[in-house]
Amino acid sequence: MNTHQMHPTNIINTVQDCEVTCEHMITHLLMHSQDLHLRHRQLQLLRDCADICTVTAKYLARHSPYSKPIAGLCASICEACGNECARFTDKESQKCAHICLHCAMECRAFAM
Repeated sequence: MNTHQMHPTNIINTVQDCEVTCEHMITHLLMHSQDLHLRHRQLQLLRDCADICTVTAKYLARHSPYSKPIAGLCASICEACGNECARFTDKESQKCAHICLHCAMECRAFAM
């Protein structure tokens, strides 16, 4: 199997969508949340998730031999972020949780 077959464009799109969603969520929380003191862990994980998604998309796009380990790490961080966002009942957090958990699933499948 050649390298190009191992790096489907849809996983890059999924990772980039997760990155943008997390960045949007950070901005949303900072501008609109009345309970930031309760969301410290969520904000930290959103930042980590956005950053690892940025790196993962780059590794995938250039067909790096390190794509699979990076995708595995991305899956772990996205899952943690998604689970943290899922703890909050607001619509934005629930949407973010869904997107992060979907990204984690795709990255985990790719990494195997």
